[in-house]
Amino acid sequence: MNLYDLRTEYRVDPIGITALKPRFSWKINSEENDTVQKSYHIVVKNGDTVVFDSGVVESSQSVLVEYAGDALLSETLYHVEVEVVDNHEHQAKGEMTFETALFDNAEFKAEMITHDFADDETACPVFEKEFTTDKEIASARLYATAHGVYEVYLNGPRVGEDRMTPGWTSYHNRLQYQTYDVTALLNDNNKIEMTVGNGWYKGILGFTLEPNRYGDHVGAFAQLHITYKDGTKEVIATDDSWDVRTGTIRYSEIYMGETINTYDPEVYTRKAVIKPFDKSVLTAQENEPVRITERISPKEFIVTPKGEKLVDFGQNITGLVEVKVKGEKGQKIVIRHAEVLDKDGNFYPETLRSAKSIDTYICNGQEQTFLPHFTFHGFRYICVEGLEDLSTAKFTACAMHSDMAKIGEFSCSNKKVNQLQSNISWGLRDNFLDIPTDCPQRDERLGWTGDAQVFSWTASYNRNTALFFTKWMRDMSAESSLEKGVPHVCPDILGQYSASAWSDVACIVPWVVYQTFGDKRILEENWRCMHEWVDYITNHCGENGLWQSGFQYGDWLALDKEESADRTGATDKYMIANAYYIYVTDIVRQAAVVLGKKEEADKYSALYEKTLESFRDEYYTKTGRIVSETQTGAVVSLYFNLARDKDREKILNTLITNIANHKDHLSTGFVGTPYICHALSENGAHEKAATIFMKEDYPSWLYSVNMGATTIWERWNSIKPDGTFDESGMNSLNHYAYGSIGDWMYRKVAGISQLEPGYKKFKIEPMFVKGIESVHGALDTVYGRIVSDVTCREGKITVHVEVPANTTAVIILPEKEGEQVLGSGSYDFEYATQTSLLVEKFSMESTLGEVVAEPLAVEMFNSYAPGMLDNPLIKFAFGMSLSEMLGQAPEAKPLYEAVINALNKQEKENG
Repeated sequence: MNLYDLRTEYRVDPIGITALKPRFSWKINSEENDTVQKSYHIVVKNGDTVVFDSGVVESSQSVLVEYAGDALLSETLYHVEVEVVDNHEHQAKGEMTFETALFDNAEFKAEMITHDFADDETACPVFEKEFTTDKEIASARLYATAHGVYEVYLNGPRVGEDRMTPGWTSYHNRLQYQTYDVTALLNDNNKIEMTVGNGWYKGILGFTLEPNRYGDHVGAFAQLHITYKDGTKEVIATDDSWDVRTGTIRYSEIYMGETINTYDPEVYTRKAVIKPFDKSVLTAQENEPVRITERISPKEFIVTPKGEKLVDFGQNITGLVEVKVKGEKGQKIVIRHAEVLDKDGNFYPETLRSAKSIDTYICNGQEQTFLPHFTFHGFRYICVEGLEDLSTAKFTACAMHSDMAKIGEFSCSNKKVNQLQSNISWGLRDNFLDIPTDCPQRDERLGWTGDAQVFSWTASYNRNTALFFTKWMRDMSAESSLEKGVPHVCPDILGQYSASAWSDVACIVPWVVYQTFGDKRILEENWRCMHEWVDYITNHCGENGLWQSGFQYGDWLALDKEESADRTGATDKYMIANAYYIYVTDIVRQAAVVLGKKEEADKYSALYEKTLESFRDEYYTKTGRIVSETQTGAVVSLYFNLARDKDREKILNTLITNIANHKDHLSTGFVGTPYICHALSENGAHEKAATIFMKEDYPSWLYSVNMGATTIWERWNSIKPDGTFDESGMNSLNHYAYGSIGDWMYRKVAGISQLEPGYKKFKIEPMFVKGIESVHGALDTVYGRIVSDVTCREGKITVHVEVPANTTAVIILPEKEGEQVLGSGSYDFEYATQTSLLVEKFSMESTLGEVVAEPLAVEMFNSYAPGMLDNPLIKFAFGMSLSEMLGQAPEAKPLYEAVINALNKQEKENG
């Protein structure tokens, strides 16, 4: 046995943390099956001084074990030793470290500094300071943040690889700072430079393209702590002794792009000016920083029918294009970005709406590498102007997003489904850029709450979202209240609050993080926000106890919208509002139980029961009909467990009938789509779910794949079969909401789902889909790696399962009765399919009577030979063996072969 992947607050040997009670996690690797941790022992030291000794704790907890020692000190490196004993009496040890930042914001001596350039000056200011060090340096830490987005350079090299720092927060309430180890960058004579772009703080933002959402001047804030080997310390901090100048970045806006002039930029130099700033809003970096995580070479160079010179990178991404070129002095190169080409093959930037997404470079005559600093684009194609021969330049697309660890894998034998999974994965990467944006390309890119909550389960199967959502939920909590409710976007720049399915994010996302990562603290941190959202709805209910007033998005962009006057779909929007009201009330009830709040648990349990009864009285008839017999109306009734038990079968039939009326296609929008396949699979209609999933014509998930999509579209018909586009003015080709089907792919197709928080106990129950004969699913949980590999081929089913140490799995094999409960280990199962067994049973010595007694055979005979039982010759052959029948009645041979062929065909389709 050994320990691996030791972490403090989800990070490996982090620096710059300010958690007063950091939590420790580790994973166990063991060659023995059924391994469970019996005890752990944690020791934390500051140098040689023990500050925490847990003693031997008899517990299987190995995830997020909370520090309970002496008060931690600022700027201190702590060493952590973990010793574990398992149930086989094996021992293992592991070590890790963590380093604190500043616990008290009063320890910051720096001032927020700005400039007094003319209001029409668009160049990004560069704040700089020169200083000397005359002693040997032991260590140096730089703490930095900005009103805007910043980069720091120390003696030439850039500090760190993070981009768009400090990220987007509710700036008036919270401002992140970053911690950098800069020991290796310091010399005797030093120069620190800090460039600040408008970013989200001052830049153009929102549909109306308004600037100055948070302030009209950017600012820089930095504090460099140098510790010398003789034990003395020195602090270099931003103040009015710093200089500020304009630099080569002449213009920068997130929506519009960036202009860099390296040839003849006009430089203005001033003294920095102190800017009023409340240091109490400072908080250490909370989530993974945004980084360039992948570099993509061009797939093709194109000259369009209009004569445009394009580069196709083959993948719709969020990020930047790096250009390596040697141009003439003063030569201007313009890079325009777009997601797609029009039906004639021309550059099509219309999906960007008012966002220009244009980067401009002015060359200095030398070999140069251009890469924007303070913007990002959503694109697959670039249009290049100012270069005659594109082959003389080197173009690289740089994918950029919050650097969350990849934890999930899904692949199968169907290439189109694999492309769908790729599209889902890229949609996540492209839109999880410090906040969960709705889209990365147009004049929006906002933290829409509805999109994020419907996708949160899928996101958490693919990437480790714990820190990402923790940070975002802190902004949500800061901007929510009992009086206003929960905003539609977060951070809030719209001033729009409280709509079902959108504002319900306040309850759903913390619950997803708790269930996925076993993180109880996110429930503690967001308890007020969670229960106040439910209380807000309660306060706005009518006498019947239901929420039936105010604006609602309904089943946004549902395809049954022709029955409605707007984009809210045909399902009664207040039915949806109250369905979610009941859903999140139950989440709050469960959260109260987890947090040990018995009184609150009883309160919300009673509210749940009362509201559910009112809902049933309002939205169902006595015979089980729904007020909105739409797909979404039936789906939420089943998935949220709203329907009475006696009505569930009727509502399921209503759903199936509706689907049939749409020729086995969905017609759902943002609310119904995440749950439709779940509702079918969990209520005995999995084959119908599989049918919908595998559809390839409009509307379907695979339709966009067939149309060449490399990300998830906002609309089912963002691109029409003839190559034209939806012209609603709201048509992103990189919107992840409909990618929420990924949750069903992991849970139902690969069969991996949690039974206890963090997958301490989980279920493996794969379900076959016609057209998919093998599936690989894997998930790196907080306990270790789960694997579910399933194949159904040539009459055999094989299942391979891996269960990590310190967990338990419930295994339900396809076409097998009952379940198995297994501890850690690797397990393989192989057995014949039911149809292969049936074919075997149809031996030449069986009688035809025995054959047609099988329900599957009856279905096959009726399908392939209608009316065959009326054939006198067949009736005569009933008592014979098949060999005798075929000898005396060769006319029956085609019938027999048809049945066997049909069974074999169904076998290949995993029926």
